[in-house]
Amino acid sequence: MATIGIFDSGCGGLSVYRELVKVLPREQYHYFSDNAHCPYGEKSALYIQRRGRFITEFLLDRGADIIVVACNTATAAAIATLRAEYPDVPFVGMEPAVKPAALGTRSGVIGVLATAGTLKGSKYLNTRGLYEDDVTIAEHVGQGFVELVEKGILDGPEAESVVRASLQPLLETGADTIVLGCTHYPFLQGVIQRLAGPSVRVIDPAPAVARQTVHVLEQRGIPTGTGPFSVKLHSSGDPAALNYIFSLII
Repeated sequence: MATIGIFDSGCGGLSVYRELVKVLPREQYHYFSDNAHCPYGEKSALYIQRRGRFITEFLLDRGADIIVVACNTATAAAIATLRAEYPDVPFVGMEPAVKPAALGTRSGVIGVLATAGTLKGSKYLNTRGLYEDDVTIAEHVGQGFVELVEKGILDGPEAESVVRASLQPLLETGADTIVLGCTHYPFLQGVIQRLAGPSVRVIDPAPAVARQTVHVLEQRGIPTGTGPFSVKLHSSGDPAALNYIFSLII
């Protein structure tokens, strides 16, 4: 049985947790929402690295065998530092889903919705560089998306208004594929898909991250599937939003 630590700036990383439990249903999970410091998108890399260290220590104190950085911004800003400072700890981060979008587009245009921090990060920029000669990549910050999810507003007029403002510029470029570049955004996927229309594919990278976690555990020889399932939720601020979003996925 593995003990899996997961963290995000808030409750968005639960979109990764729900995919993890599908492929690793008999493990112990500790999820840390850093919602007292959310959102990460506009914060400096040094700030996010400090938070990453604190949370890593917190999860290691609870026996984490592996830590999933279920946050695109934290992956961009901090995962390289965490791997260097904790060389014995396996970390799994978020991978920008540009490759499947580029391979699957029919129009030759893909849209990326992400935080400002993710769009400026070297991980995303390097991935974009591999495909931008073959497809047109349009980008937009999901302005207000994280705040919606943290307030538990996942549908309705307010959600539609906020989502439309950032989604429409991508659709106007002719994008037929939308990459969700923040773990909060899949909780708005119903609104995004409805506004985009049935001809537009929306890609959530969380299933791929779950598969990568399985692969890393196997590589490290960490046994899985042998114990009773458990999950504990932790937050640096008010846990209400975390508990609410969690109630929607169990």
